[in-house]
Amino acid sequence: MQVLLKRKRLAIDKRLLTILLIVFVQMVGTSMVNPILPLYAQSEFQMDAQVITLLITVFFAAQFLAGPFIGRLSDQRGRLPILLISQIGTVIAFLMIGFAQSAAVLFFARALDGVTGGNIVVAQAYVTDIMPERRRTEALGYTMAAFGLGFIVGPAVGGLLASLFGPHVPFLFAAAAALATVLLTWLTLEESLSAEDKARNRGSGAAQLRPAELLRNAPLVAVMIVSFMSRFGMGLLIGAFALFAEAVIFRSHEFETISLGVGLMLMVVGLGQFVTQIFILPAALKRLSDPPILLIGLVARALSMFLLAMAIEPIIGTLSLAIFALGSGLFYPPLQSLLTKTVVSELRGAVLGLNQSVMNLGVILSTAASGSLFALNPALPNWLGGILYCLALIPAAFIWAWARGKGGVERNRLAAAQ
Repeated sequence: MQVLLKRKRLAIDKRLLTILLIVFVQMVGTSMVNPILPLYAQSEFQMDAQVITLLITVFFAAQFLAGPFIGRLSDQRGRLPILLISQIGTVIAFLMIGFAQSAAVLFFARALDGVTGGNIVVAQAYVTDIMPERRRTEALGYTMAAFGLGFIVGPAVGGLLASLFGPHVPFLFAAAAALATVLLTWLTLEESLSAEDKARNRGSGAAQLRPAELLRNAPLVAVMIVSFMSRFGMGLLIGAFALFAEAVIFRSHEFETISLGVGLMLMVVGLGQFVTQIFILPAALKRLSDPPILLIGLVARALSMFLLAMAIEPIIGTLSLAIFALGSGLFYPPLQSLLTKTVVSELRGAVLGLNQSVMNLGVILSTAASGSLFALNPALPNWLGGILYCLALIPAAFIWAWARGKGGVERNRLAAAQ
C-alpha cells in the first residue's frame, strides 16, 4: 500500500503534471513540423535531398552550440526564465517558417529554433530537481510519455492540415501550440531552484564542467558515447524517412497522400512511446535496474532499423516504427537517470545540456550524411543506423558494470554506517 501511495504522489504532483502538459503541447507543435518540413521545402522551394536534410542539420548544429550554455544558465539563473525564453524562440521560428518567402528564411528560422530550443532539456532538469533519485527514472519516463503523446497527435494533425489547407498552415498551427506552452509556463509553473541553490550553482567551481574532469569521468563519457551513437542512428532515420517513404513505401502516390501517410506512420512512434512509458517501463523497473533496460531498448532500436531497411509496404514500415518506439521508450529515461548519477547535483542542468549537445552532434553529422546516403541507396541510412545501435551495446555494457559496482559501494557504505 505504501508503494502505491508513493506512486500516486508521483503521478499527481502538481509541478510534474504542469511539466508534462508543457512537454505535450510543445511536442504537438514540433512533431507537426518535422514530417512536413522536407516535403514543404521540396514542393515550395525546389530543394533537393541533400539540401533538405541540411535544414535538420542546421537546427541541431545550433542546439549543439547552445545546449551546454542553456543548461548551465538554467542552473545559475533558474529553470523558469530560461524555459520561457526558449519557448518564445520556438514561437518566432515557427511563424518565420510559415510565412517564409525564401529558403534562406527557412534556414535562419531553424537556426533560431535550435539556439533557443533548450525547453525540453530544461524541463528534464526541472523534473530531476523536484523528484527524489529513487523515483527519477519513472518521472523521466512520464516526461517521455508526454513527449510520445504529443507525437501521437502532432504528425497526424500536421499531415491532415497540410493535405486539407496546404503546407503553410501546419507551421502556423505549431506556432500557436508553442505560444500555449509560454502561457502555461508563465501562469502555472513555479521555480524549482531556490535563491540559495542558484547562488551556490553560480559560485561553484564544479559548475564549470572542465573538459579534463569530464574525460576522467569514465561513466559520464560512456553515457555520452551511447547518447551520440543512438542519436546518430536516429538522425539517419529522421533525416531520410520522409524521402524514403516517398520513394519506397508510398511510391507513385500524390503529395497529399504521402503527407498524410508519413504523419500517420510517425503517429505510431508517439503511440508506442506513450504505451511503453506508461505501462511497460514501470513494469520493467519493478524487475530490472536502469542498465539492463537501457540494453533492451538499444536492441529493439537495432531490430527496428533493420526491419525498416527491408520495408517496401506501409504495414512493414509501421511495424518497424512501433518497435523503434518501444526501444525509445525503454532507452531514454534510464539513460538520462544514469547521466544525472555520474555528477554532483549542482551540475544536473549543465550535464543534461552537455549531453543534449553530444546527441545533437550525432544528429548534425547523421542528417548531413543522410541525404547523400539516401542518394546512393534509399535503404542505406536505415542499415547503417541498425549497425550503430548494435555497436552502442559495448559502452552500454560498461555502464551496466559501473552501475553494479556503484551499487555495491553504496550498500557497503550504508552497512558501515549502521
